Amino acid sequence: MIVQLSGKLLEANPLSAVIDCQGVGYEVHIPVSTAGKLPAVNQSCQLYIHAVYREDSASLYGFSTREERDFFRLIVEKVSGIGPKIGISILSRLSVDALKAAILQADTVGLSKCPGIGKKTAERLVIELKDKISLGQGSAESGTLSALTPADGQTALGDLVASLQTLGYGNAEANKLAKKAQKALPEEHSVEVLLKKALS
Repeated sequence: MIVQLSGKLLEANPLSAVIDCQGVGYEVHIPVSTAGKLPAVNQSCQLYIHAVYREDSASLYGFSTREERDFFRLIVEKVSGIGPKIGISILSRLSVDALKAAILQADTVGLSKCPGIGKKTAERLVIELKDKISLGQGSAESGTLSALTPADGQTALGDLVASLQTLGYGNAEANKLAKKAQKALPEEHSVEVLLKKALS
């Protein structure tokens, strides 16, 4: 079982990264929060991994902290109806501390705003996790992902729409959110920054 990867960052996108570990490139699915903390391409990188093995595939999900990885694991293993893709979208919208607070406060309205989460799933999150978590201290860590800075606005818009679709939004909704984010942030920004704005 792979639980951690350390190596050189080969590629970086808002929702995925490729890490070279002694000549082997591993594609890792990541939330936006982790993308913002990645180093520049070709620099050393470490991610905490949750691996999912199926008959026809093997997927790796990576996080910048052990806490994020463990909370993701808790969501996808303990809450029925939530798989890795939705788990990544939840952690792309809310930090671990914000999620814990919403669950402890039974804020199903706030939780249901996450992509792929309806009212019933939000209620299951609260019911199944409320007794399994405790609220810790928040982290003030932040980061930038210089490798994601787009060459031009059109490229940024296309990458932003694609990232939103990966999170479960339909084409029309993804385009609407992307244009709204670009309007709110007219200057050049990384796709990661625009994605955070679109999800806010």
